[in-house]
Amino acid sequence: MIGNDIIDLAQSRIESNWQRKGFIEKLFTTEEQQFIKEYHEPEIMVWLLWSMKEAAYKIYNRQTKIREFSPKKLCCSFDSLKFDQVEGKVSCGEKAYYTQTVITNECIHTIAVNDFKDINNVIEVENPEIVKDKNGIPYLKTAETLQDISISHHGRFEKKVTLLNSLLNQKG
Repeated sequence: MIGNDIIDLAQSRIESNWQRKGFIEKLFTTEEQQFIKEYHEPEIMVWLLWSMKEAAYKIYNRQTKIREFSPKKLCCSFDSLKFDQVEGKVSCGEKAYYTQTVITNECIHTIAVNDFKDINNVIEVENPEIVKDKNGIPYLKTAETLQDISISHHGRFEKKVTLLNSLLNQKG
């Protein structure tokens, strides 16, 4: 399964005051709050963590059909934290989601998968035919079947991603 989230940093600066009283405490665990406090660019860390949570939540929602976004139930950790690329994990109860994030001056884009072997099989899809189920969960319509897809848009950016190996399995 696949999830993704994109954050337009210019748009987030207009829409959200992450420094307002209670914002950080409401959304992030104690450990995540410490990441924000200690990171050399706290604003980037806020949106990195948020993006990881959102991408993982899209898989969680697809798996459980539960539409309850409780950000503190989604706990982020890092395997690798570089200035422009981050690898991590988001845990939600017994479930684990593996993430890769690309950070630019303009945006933060995170993809999440529930099976680590899929982390390098994510592809962006241009002009896909999308259908949604009764829960509003999107699927990529192909000639043969419906395929999991994740759609994210914020400000100037939009990303539609799916898993390459799932598409190849349909054709093979």
